[in-house]
Amino acid sequence: MTLAWIKKRHLSEYWSEYWSEYWLIFALTGLISCGGNETRELNPVSDDSESPTTRGVTDDEVVFGSHTDLTGNIAIWGVGSINGARMRFDDVNEAGGIHGRKIRFVVEDTQYEIPRAIQAANKLINRDKVFAMVLNLGTPTNNAVLTQQLRAGIPNLFPLTGARSMVEPYHDLKFTQRGIYYYEIRAGVKYFMERGKETPCVIHHDSDYGQEILEGAQDQLKSMGRELAMVSAYKPSETEFTASLIRLRNAGCDVVLMGTAHRDTILILETARKMGFEATFVGNNAAYGQVIAEQQSGSGEGYHAFVHIAKLYKDDTLPQNVIDWWNDYESRFGTEPGIPAMEGYRAADLVVLALEKAGPVLTIESFIQALEQITDYTDIFGYRIAFGPGDHKGVDESVLSVVENGRWKTLATSISY
Repeated sequence: MTLAWIKKRHLSEYWSEYWSEYWLIFALTGLISCGGNETRELNPVSDDSESPTTRGVTDDEVVFGSHTDLTGNIAIWGVGSINGARMRFDDVNEAGGIHGRKIRFVVEDTQYEIPRAIQAANKLINRDKVFAMVLNLGTPTNNAVLTQQLRAGIPNLFPLTGARSMVEPYHDLKFTQRGIYYYEIRAGVKYFMERGKETPCVIHHDSDYGQEILEGAQDQLKSMGRELAMVSAYKPSETEFTASLIRLRNAGCDVVLMGTAHRDTILILETARKMGFEATFVGNNAAYGQVIAEQQSGSGEGYHAFVHIAKLYKDDTLPQNVIDWWNDYESRFGTEPGIPAMEGYRAADLVVLALEKAGPVLTIESFIQALEQITDYTDIFGYRIAFGPGDHKGVDESVLSVVENGRWKTLATSISY
């Protein structure tokens, strides 16, 4: 691989706020993961244009890696996505691989903890010599290793986070296939303001994620000549939302944009129900799940979310290829597939397609160019992905879902701002 190919014009790379805090931990975990007395850092691979080989690639194998949560607080995303990816990779390997190479997929459990993510990335890059990372889970865990990963020339493919840092600033080695929170909220503001809402408000985590939601709402309203009526921020650990919702109600909010996750979304909706606060509550893919829809109190009814993939139900009218995929997943893993499995399967399918397009001589350059040639891809679930030179976002549109009778119902597709 020739790192000189990687464009440098946008490499105003940022250090994560977490990196300095965990630098000492990283140095220590390097000793553990690499063995011996030498500390191994995430150093760049050699820029040796004479080298005939590409890291992670042999005549009969290509190695991909992932750091994710398999046993921690958001393991439902890690386990489902990895299962979906393995399902696709296993099928390819059983058929003989791609251009004579089978795919080896090395997965490390971070338990959604930054020190473990740093240790896992150190192992994957320096010991396993992965060709690329796929489906790395979480905003802080991605940010904690992303700068050094990119310096090492390791692509970051389809991370499970909607943070803008996954696509901004642009980098040749960053690709996403899911909605970006900031864009989803902008689409939500535009959609509801154009349909008669007059008093928009925001309630959000006091965090980087919450700040992206706030900025998305503010930026979209500014473009429309409007302003937020009220903003309420809270610590992610908070469980009491009465005072916050009273402020929003007193401000006359009729649409509330939410920078929340599953637990606080449920608590906010439940509090609003008890108060009789009947604003339209709108979230994004970070706060989209069946657990919100199926609350016995009915607090989830009428909650809207802008997402990149809508939940499927087995009793829906599904295409035969999706039914076959569903049954295959249940047979292999003993549980029904959810959105994480759908996203993981699609990520692996995109990898497979790029490997096919890259041809027998596999390099980072040929692989990235192959991904950029995927300009009109539709997955088995009916969602479109498109890349191109200088555009690695994959998704520019959102699906609008609403909770009705304890289930998610799709109201509209192809929504953007």
